[in-house]
Amino acid sequence: MSKANHTDCSSAMLPVRDALDVISGKWKLIILISISSGNHRFREIERSIGKINSKVLAKELKDLEEHKLIKRTVYDESPVFVEYTTTPYATTLGKVIKELRDWGLNHRKEIIGK
Repeated sequence: MSKANHTDCSSAMLPVRDALDVISGKWKLIILISISSGNHRFREIERSIGKINSKVLAKELKDLEEHKLIKRTVYDESPVFVEYTTTPYATTLGKVIKELRDWGLNHRKEIIGK
């Protein structure tokens, strides 16, 4: 196998870097999975995840909204409440999430033996 030239290498890395900029970190995909599973209110999402603190969750939700992966809807009722839903664009991550899940299961078996 021959060594890739700089242009080939950059063209392969740039889209991966772009994708990782959007979904990187400990929580973003977990938050998307939680919302997709029916947890639409802030506290529901927070409880479903567990060890995330409110400040981090709020920041991650804002980032996901900026990247058009979730929609934040404010209902002007009494009391006012906010709901988060995934966008149709978020469904494009379905294969990625499935592959990461499968890889994670295999990795767990490899490392832990379970």
